[in-house]
Amino acid sequence: MYRCLTFGLAVWTALLVGCFVPTTEAFPQNSRISPAPPEGDWEITPASEQALELGLRWLEGNQGPEGNWESNDLGLVSMGVLAFLAAGHSPGRGRYGGPVKRALDYVIKNAKPSGLLNISEPGRDMYNHGLAAFVLGQVYGMTDDTRISQALDRALKLIAGTQCEDGGWDYRALRQQNGHDLSLAVMQAKALRSALDSGLEVPPEVIDLAIRSVRAYYCSRSGRRNSDSFEARTEPGQFTYDGTRGSTAMAACGVVCLQEFGQYDDWRIPKNIDVIAIAIAALKPNRRSGTVPFDAYTLYYIGQAIYQVGGRAWRENYPRLRDFLTETQIHNARDPKLHGLWRDGERVGGKPGDLYGTAVACFILAIPNRYLPILQEGRIDSLDSRRLRQR
Repeated sequence: MYRCLTFGLAVWTALLVGCFVPTTEAFPQNSRISPAPPEGDWEITPASEQALELGLRWLEGNQGPEGNWESNDLGLVSMGVLAFLAAGHSPGRGRYGGPVKRALDYVIKNAKPSGLLNISEPGRDMYNHGLAAFVLGQVYGMTDDTRISQALDRALKLIAGTQCEDGGWDYRALRQQNGHDLSLAVMQAKALRSALDSGLEVPPEVIDLAIRSVRAYYCSRSGRRNSDSFEARTEPGQFTYDGTRGSTAMAACGVVCLQEFGQYDDWRIPKNIDVIAIAIAALKPNRRSGTVPFDAYTLYYIGQAIYQVGGRAWRENYPRLRDFLTETQIHNARDPKLHGLWRDGERVGGKPGDLYGTAVACFILAIPNRYLPILQEGRIDSLDSRRLRQR
């Protein structure tokens, strides 16, 4: 495994401009972020432990002989891997070692010589690639399978090589002038941070440029985009999809991106946590419906955003997500295709949608275990924001 990616990226260009002004109602007026008691046993309940185990059993029983849950999206298959890893199960070992290994085998055998982790249509290149590369980074070091280190090395090089001139990424694995949207940036951000968590190195110029791109998607209520002015800092605002659409999902994505890139003290983070907290407070679970809060994509990033920020953001909001999931999980012991299931219900349908919803739900319920490298608390010095500002 290469310990450092070597790319000469001379790609400094102007940031995206223009901003659609989201509705006033989307922005809370006062920040709720303040110190909170340390985390403890409150995070896990008997009901959440039972729901997590039941979800893992569904993933095991419905995986199929190829190990892919009938999905050719390597990102979704990797999400199945992540659910088991987050619950403390390693490939080839223990109670769920078999399902983990089968899913990893499917991902690795379908990795392309270029490093691309996508066998679906090209428009899903970097979606699948970012998710799969992130999971490979988390599993790196858990096994002596050299295929994982080789696939991860090529995958990280591809991320650096396809970064667009403005610091973002496109849906296709091509380097272009402008990245497409914030959602693609967060997927690559997580893959890069995953590599750092595993002791690998990432070219600092890739990270510096990506940070600039991420901030370009922030928009204040009055329409200031990518502004560091006093007005932008003091009025409500949030991250947007492409500068024109704000959502709870994008608020979470922006927080995760900045946290993954070491921008822990960025003033934009608490503003977006407020947006997330309001959305969580409005949740109303439908008992045993199989639904997840929001949708699987949004839930995946919201869970990580509130965990990474910690304090009251985590203490006040996580129990609502946890209890929503324990209440809505399908219980039907007579039907193994349903028992323990959550559905995405919005972005992905069929069996792959069942995989997506169940895997993300299990991941959220397993976060308090803190088994994954990405969930280890503490800052990464190499990404400290003060060092980056000195570059």
